[in-house]
Amino acid sequence: MGYQLRVERDSPLAYAELAEPAVTEAGFAVRGSQDGVEIVARHADGEHLVASWRQEAGSGSVTGEPVSDWQVAQLVRLSEALGGRLVGEDGEFYRLRDGVVEQVSGSHVYEFGKIEEILAAGPAQWSE
Repeated sequence: MGYQLRVERDSPLAYAELAEPAVTEAGFAVRGSQDGVEIVARHADGEHLVASWRQEAGSGSVTGEPVSDWQVAQLVRLSEALGGRLVGEDGEFYRLRDGVVEQVSGSHVYEFGKIEEILAAGPAQWSE
């Protein structure tokens, strides 16, 4: 299992909210049932996994394990569409500010780059 990012919100996330217009209009598709869902986004001619939603005690949580800047950018977009914030295992958070995807950890800010450029580049995996 890789490094996990999760969408945090003030209110629990119900299954029905995954199909709301804010999510689908942002370009995400939902595959699955009330037991578990995959959230995908299209690039070129294919769909690519962005996150998963799992049922937990009446509500669910959205998590993703990005392997590319494209997936991080998509997770930031998804968290905004769901009215939440994207948080990492170490407490850092990810945001979109002035068209730039950023990771914020304490007083340090790391810029991934312009969202349009990241999304256009596609889901190419990070090299090790």
